[in-house]
Amino acid sequence: MADFPVDADLALVERARLGDQRAFEMLAVKYQRRVERLIGRIVRDPDRVRDLTQDTFLSAYRALPKFRGDSAFYTWLYRIAVNTARKALADMRRDPLVFESALPPGDEDMDGTFPAEREPTTTETPEALLASRQIAQAVERAVAQLPNDLRQALVLREMEGMSYEEIAALMDCPVGTVRSRIFRAREAVSKQLEPLLDRRPGRRW
Repeated sequence: MADFPVDADLALVERARLGDQRAFEMLAVKYQRRVERLIGRIVRDPDRVRDLTQDTFLSAYRALPKFRGDSAFYTWLYRIAVNTARKALADMRRDPLVFESALPPGDEDMDGTFPAEREPTTTETPEALLASRQIAQAVERAVAQLPNDLRQALVLREMEGMSYEEIAALMDCPVGTVRSRIFRAREAVSKQLEPLLDRRPGRRW
């Protein structure tokens, strides 16, 4: 299915408000993968991610009459997704067994957050590839250990490519707060990586 301009989102929202279920399905198709990635970086249980994605779109559909178009539709949708994931995470923390099962494993990729292992090129040695993989794993562990607000800001900026203004609207805080959170998150991750990066001059995460 071909993508369509963001401006078309508003037309689809209006059609959905008038009872055109197909219009909302088109919005869901457009943003489902992005919402899944976002929720997956907050809640690490794949089964919960699928359920929470459905919950997000159901909540969005029910809340369509409240959408005023003050922000882009996907910013509004992402705010619903983040709130849905936050609530689920809080519920999971109250059940230690469930929460532990949803934590990211230390030796596996976390839902494609960072580049997967690739085939070596002619200029890469096995040692260099091993070091690169160790750094990628260390980055993922460091990000997973960040406080929730710092992790969300960093993920939205670095992985989703959102602007500071979009993140501020999504997280309902000033742009300056977003910049501060991202700066603190980067500093925390860099500190965790120092032992590895010291062995690889000029290498940054």
